Parts: sequence; structure tokens; C-alpha cells
Amino acid sequence: MDNKKTALITGASSGIGQEIAKILDKKGYDLIITARRVDRLRKLKEKLNGNVTVIPCDLSDEKQCVNLYNKVKDMDIYLLINNAGFGAVGSFNEIPLEKELEMIKTNCIGLHILTKLFVKDFIKKDRGHILNVASSAGLMPGGPLMSTYYATKAYVVSLTSGIYQELKSIGSNVSISALCPGPVDTEFNQVANAKFSVQSISAKKCAKIALIGLAKRELIIVPTTYMKGCSVLAKIAPRKFMLRATQGIQSKKIK
Repeated sequence: MDNKKTALITGASSGIGQEIAKILDKKGYDLIITARRVDRLRKLKEKLNGNVTVIPCDLSDEKQCVNLYNKVKDMDIYLLINNAGFGAVGSFNEIPLEKELEMIKTNCIGLHILTKLFVKDFIKKDRGHILNVASSAGLMPGGPLMSTYYATKAYVVSLTSGIYQELKSIGSNVSISALCPGPVDTEFNQVANAKFSVQSISAKKCAKIALIGLAKRELIIVPTTYMKGCSVLAKIAPRKFMLRATQGIQSKKIK
């Protein structure tokens, strides 16, 4: 992935997306960065040395997602980073429906649209990589007190896994991976109105591990040993036990 290529990064205004942009810029990539906060995108562009195109886009809006694709489809995208997303902590019956629907549209529908449109192009060219930023939440049986967020990330993991196998079955050179980190030092908790209950890693470290895993064509990329252990436990432990344990962890996040 070190040759001169173009990457599209959603949710590039902060956190993991911003750190991935910095790494790819150093590798010589041309970048297309997108998010809702255009002022932050412009500040990021000023910090980067390469060719950077800023395109504002609200990934919760289906029409804007399609318009984004139409704007960049002829720019020979080689790498798609679907990073945009957010969460919310609280009881399912208390979190506003409007916020949950926006979360579903951003975390699932926006990601789905871009993955769908670009994977078709990538298959035709028989080249390209897709990184869908999910979460360790997507590897768990469910997430009491973050039920909708966990469900959206399970969708991302499941969708990515299915596409991964389809690509393998046709012998395609296109790859797709799901990044499933635990807590990362980003604005996630501020948006979710939560605080970390387990130790987090830096967005820079997470981004670095993500791109290494992507280059290796790994299906599921879990950045820390601790979260790898949790994902293994989730597969073998009784579902109800994991749900109780997860609720205990999530309850400590509530401010």
C-alpha cells in the first residue's frame, strides 16, 4: 500500500480517521477527507503535506453519501476507510429515538452505501482495499446500556465478514477488513456522554495497527490483547453471562 494511491476517509475530522489520514499522508497517498465539520477538515489539511481534497458530508444522509460517491468515483480510489460513526450510553427506553436513528443511519446505512458502491468498482478493477471501522462491541452478543450502538457494530462486522468471503470465493484481489478496537482516546465518549471503564489506547496506535492489519488482509483487526481475549470469551461463554458482564462494564461508563 506504499505506492502513490488515493484514499477516501470518512469521519476524518478527529480520532482514528484523522490519525489514519496522517499516516497515509506520510506514505505518499493522495487523500479525500470527509466529515460534517468542514472547519476541522480544513485544519487537518493544513497539517498534511500531500494532495488533500476536502469534501463535507453528513454520513447519516443517504443522498449525501451517494453524492459523495459520485463526486469521487472517477478519482481512482484505491483505499476506502469507513470510519464515521458514534454511540450513545443509556437505557434503551431513555435514549431519544431520533439519536438512535441517526446512529443507525451513520454507523450502518452510510457505511453500507459506500461499501456497496466502491466494492463494485474495486471488483471491476480487481484492486482496492476497504477498512470498515466497527468495534469490539460488534464481537459481543449484545450491549445493555448501549444496545443500539452494539447492534450497529455487529451489523458492520457481519456485513464485512460476508463480503470478505464473497471476495475470496471469486479469487478477487480486493480486500475488506473490520477494525474492532476497544476503548480509544477519541471524542467518542464526549458524544456518547460516557466515560471509559477500562484502559484505552491512543487513536494514533489504533490507526497504525489498523493499517498493518489491512495490509495483511486480515478480516477482523483487534488492536489489543485484552480485547482479543474478551472477544474469545464472548464466543465460548454463555450469552446471558456475557450480557450481565457487559452491562456491569457499561454501567460504569455513565457519567
